[in-house]
Amino acid sequence: MPIGVIINSLSVLLGGSIGALLGKRVPLKLRKTLPLIFGVASMSMGIGPIIKMNSLPAVVLALILGSAVGELIGLENLIEKTIIKVKNPVEKLFVVKEKSNSSPESGITPTSSQGEFMEKFVSIVVLFCASGTGVFGALTEGMTGDYTILLAKSILDFFAASIFATTLGYLVATIAISQFIVLILLFISSKFIMPLTTPAMLADFTALGGIIMLATGFRISGIKAFPIANMLPGFILVMPLSYFWTRLIV
Repeated sequence: MPIGVIINSLSVLLGGSIGALLGKRVPLKLRKTLPLIFGVASMSMGIGPIIKMNSLPAVVLALILGSAVGELIGLENLIEKTIIKVKNPVEKLFVVKEKSNSSPESGITPTSSQGEFMEKFVSIVVLFCASGTGVFGALTEGMTGDYTILLAKSILDFFAASIFATTLGYLVATIAISQFIVLILLFISSKFIMPLTTPAMLADFTALGGIIMLATGFRISGIKAFPIANMLPGFILVMPLSYFWTRLIV
């Protein structure tokens, strides 16, 4: 039973719902400061896996090629279009909208423009659904039954979802659905994937996740808006490239 996957998804659902419900009741100082802290936490979570990298050339090549594929197919734009389609029904379901969608009273659109809203939201979608910790945690639980990695991630996700939802609204809680789908697919496929991997391949896989987490932290903190969603195809390429580099080149 995917206990860790369920707990992690419920933590985002519950945290997002509580944060959206509280909304403006959470002090403005916390709403502005804590996302910066979560950005730093995301960077910190990325540094550990990067240090354990096995083949730097393989990881860098996977990142470059994966990002190129993501840019060519417009992956981040596709995600943004999906968010736009979901956003309006969620607003209608949970919130009585004001005349202006950007009103702080609505609790849905906290930023000064649609572009800023999307930049923040895409960042937390990647943070919750595609972090190296989540991916590795789901694979580990599926193979060994150990859900402690996802349990630890659930604590951070709960508080992160709560704070982001105070400004982004109930839409944050809906990320739990996509997160559950991603993690349960990894959980199910782990029995087929893990026997084909080596410790070196897993180290490079999680290292790529660490790089994406680092970029996510920069974006959440408002330092640099990396196209993090477009980097995700690198996950598909990194383990074959790691194997190729380790066996045939080194």
